[in-house]
Amino acid sequence: MIGAGTNIFGCGVLVLGLLGPGAAFAQEVTIATSGGVVQEAGAKYLWNPAAKSLGLTVREETFDDGYQALRLQKDAGAVTYDIVQVPTFQAEIGFKEGLFGPLDYSVIDASEFPKAAAGPACIGFLASSWVLAWNTKVYKDNPPKSWADFWDVKKFPGRRAMHNDSEAQLEMALMADGVAPKDVYSVLSSPEGLKRAIDKLAELKPNIAVWWSSGSQSQQIMKDNEVDMAVMWNGRSEGLKAGGAPVDYTFNEGILSQDCWAVPADAPHKAAAMKLLNEMSKPEPQANFSVMVKYGPLNMKAYATGLISDATAAKFPSFPANAEKMVVQSGSWWAENTAKADAAFDDMMNN
Repeated sequence: MIGAGTNIFGCGVLVLGLLGPGAAFAQEVTIATSGGVVQEAGAKYLWNPAAKSLGLTVREETFDDGYQALRLQKDAGAVTYDIVQVPTFQAEIGFKEGLFGPLDYSVIDASEFPKAAAGPACIGFLASSWVLAWNTKVYKDNPPKSWADFWDVKKFPGRRAMHNDSEAQLEMALMADGVAPKDVYSVLSSPEGLKRAIDKLAELKPNIAVWWSSGSQSQQIMKDNEVDMAVMWNGRSEGLKAGGAPVDYTFNEGILSQDCWAVPADAPHKAAAMKLLNEMSKPEPQANFSVMVKYGPLNMKAYATGLISDATAAKFPSFPANAEKMVVQSGSWWAENTAKADAAFDDMMNN
């Protein structure tokens, strides 16, 4: 999840004028996002152009946690959101709980999306990756290249940082313990798999100088040389590198995750929401949005629009040459096991 941790992922309403003889009212369709660059780029390239083509006008709502914000609305019996930004695994949890409803793929064209990016209740729009980043002045011509290297404190001494959450850290721990990327979730799904990952994290815990809680914090501690290598989101790492900081990173063994659009089961204006999502999911809007937010598109045809340069594409997690090096986060595994994984992680951290 960028994330993770990252506010990449105000108040807003889409107004649909119903024109025709005797029409005297307008629909209002609300889209809710995490704000920040997602809101800025989304307004510029996704929902405002889509709204214009459909005869809509747009305002937005923002939140800290879309899933919890919608849960509060539902508990109050007053759902106003029609489209919500959430990580894939939260959409799957919400779908099982009846919080999110099914998407209408007779309206939304998902033919150019990877299977994992077009689920029953969620269509992806932003691909991010958890990556290994390091200080180039410290490691020079011999940087860490894998999670096994990150765990190897003798061969690669230095101060380390990880995210203070179980998400993605479990997958990294198993790869550091010798599990092949393709086998990560089958091992995690075994009775001893979660314990194996937690034990591997516990092994490295004494060497973690900082457990960061936000994407901005991960950037700052690398920029200030507080740590020498860190788990980061690729956009945060690339931001430092592009800004001239002595930072580099690798997509090798990264954890590829995505944010998606979901429609609440009690959304007031589902039909209009589906039409808007179809427009927002087309290749050109996805390409322009991705270039601005510095995270990858999920409509793979976006790479053929000519709007993403080769140099820019090479920095995106969803670009095929990068994606093939990574583990695609299993939304279904996290939907089933988040509570158990978080409890085990918290217990490890507190002992």
